Amino acid sequence: MPNNSSANLSSDTVTLTELLHDCQLNADEPLASQIYQILRDEIINLRLLPGQLISEKDIAEVLRASKTPVREALIRLDIDGLVEIVPKSGTYVSAIRINKYMEACFTRLQLEIGAVRRAASSPIDTLYIDQLDKTLDEQANALETEDYPRFFELDQELHRSFFEMAGIPGVWELLLRTQAEVNRMRHLKRVKKIRRGPAVLQEHKVIVEAIRKQDSDEAEAALLAHLGSLEREIQQLSTNPTLLEFIENQASPSRRSRSTRRSVV
Repeated sequence: MPNNSSANLSSDTVTLTELLHDCQLNADEPLASQIYQILRDEIINLRLLPGQLISEKDIAEVLRASKTPVREALIRLDIDGLVEIVPKSGTYVSAIRINKYMEACFTRLQLEIGAVRRAASSPIDTLYIDQLDKTLDEQANALETEDYPRFFELDQELHRSFFEMAGIPGVWELLLRTQAEVNRMRHLKRVKKIRRGPAVLQEHKVIVEAIRKQDSDEAEAALLAHLGSLEREIQQLSTNPTLLEFIENQASPSRRSRSTRRSVV
């Protein structure tokens, strides 16, 4: 599997070979899906940076796969908006787009409001409540040890549980497919040390407590306080120059490809 090193946001980008050399594909599972997930994780975690060239040939060589599943994986990433395939140039990691980020925030907020309200109004399953409490304890431990990648994994696990308790796990899977820009932004904030781990943990506890009490109005209010409005996201971006600087200075794949072609003419 990919390494868990912190994203390198300097000009010294990590090569595909360095990122993927420990990855192993399972011959009994669809190769294209495995390659897609590996590359998607590297892009979302910002180990593959916006504007970085992704060579189909290099991926195939380092993963010991044919070009066909690699090409299929890149097409899926292009559909997701995570890469841009530039004719006669190559495939590049897409820039983080503020408009797509805001749309993804809106989608998550609306769907998750419905999930926590339904979870809070459904008969309580003690197994789910016990699992939520266990996840909160593990998240507290991850925060104490500053294991931020694990904290993020547990965050996802907790929110997925809300949809499972609501009896709509498929909606969580649907939501995940819209959240690439949200998760890239979350990792960017982590790398830039814009962290609110203790506050997030406390907000999670309030949501869980509202579900435990079967109070759907309180659960919705707690979720709104946790995820925040679009206006709050805009304000956070405007008051954190390091985020804006990174976003504004991203290498546009199209611009990068034009520059590369000029350099070889």
